[in-house]
Amino acid sequence: MRVAIAGSSGLIGSALVGLLRQAGHDVVRLVRGRARNPDERAWDPSAATMDAGTLDGVDAVVNLCGSAMADRRWSGEFKQAIRDSRIAPTEVLAAAVAEHRVPVLVNASGVGYYGDTGDREVDETAPAGAGFLAGVCRDWEAATATAERAGARVVRLRTGLVISPSGGLMGQLKPLFAVGLGGRLGSGAQYMPWISLDDEVGAIRFAVEHDELSGPVNLSGPEPVTNQEFTKAVGEAMHRPAPLVVPGFALRLIRGAELVDEMVLTGQRAVPAVLRRHRYPFQHPTLPAALAAALK
Repeated sequence: MRVAIAGSSGLIGSALVGLLRQAGHDVVRLVRGRARNPDERAWDPSAATMDAGTLDGVDAVVNLCGSAMADRRWSGEFKQAIRDSRIAPTEVLAAAVAEHRVPVLVNASGVGYYGDTGDREVDETAPAGAGFLAGVCRDWEAATATAERAGARVVRLRTGLVISPSGGLMGQLKPLFAVGLGGRLGSGAQYMPWISLDDEVGAIRFAVEHDELSGPVNLSGPEPVTNQEFTKAVGEAMHRPAPLVVPGFALRLIRGAELVDEMVLTGQRAVPAVLRRHRYPFQHPTLPAALAAALK
């Protein structure tokens, strides 16, 4: 297959490019600015333009665009940037998929779609929750509608917390745990829907290749855990104690109340019902296995 990927330079995109090529697929990387390599095609989502012929012969488009959400406090300007980095590129790609009759659009989203679910287990049939993140994810997914109306098979990837050898969540946690500063956040009762990087990109490849998949797909491990359980597992994997407790009020002072209340002290007990129903073979079905792969 010929697969065009937007957001190919990030943590997930880089790994996905390698996996698809290893599997024999032809990958076209959509880049902002001038294309510098033979596999690159330029596009500008802010101007709704892309190089002529970019989607000629393309069998699937994978959209992973989206800026980091937790880099700084959520000012009004930063929240708008979060929305703009996701919704506008999706609208442009969905329109291009429709215009060029590309058969498949696999589009990023997040488990934040469900809002705070407490200890209630949620699969892909659960409704959207409340809050800023849920609203972003809802509008992000709605931006794919143009492609769907044109007959494309659209998959909406509701990704959890990706555990990888470098960068991402573990890039932040490993230095802290290495010096004995690991600890649970707040009560520790909030759920963390994790997934290994190998399974994140493996499931995206699965979605590209399997025509029976469409609609929302939770990209999360089969066994979501609480923050307290996650903290204990990381400490054990790194052979470091994790005795600390970071109180919620301190987190709010440091990072801002809205960000902390939506991304740190609450969570989603999301399960990958669609992937399990379609028999996706998880490489790391348990958190200890995912951590072992990330820390080897």
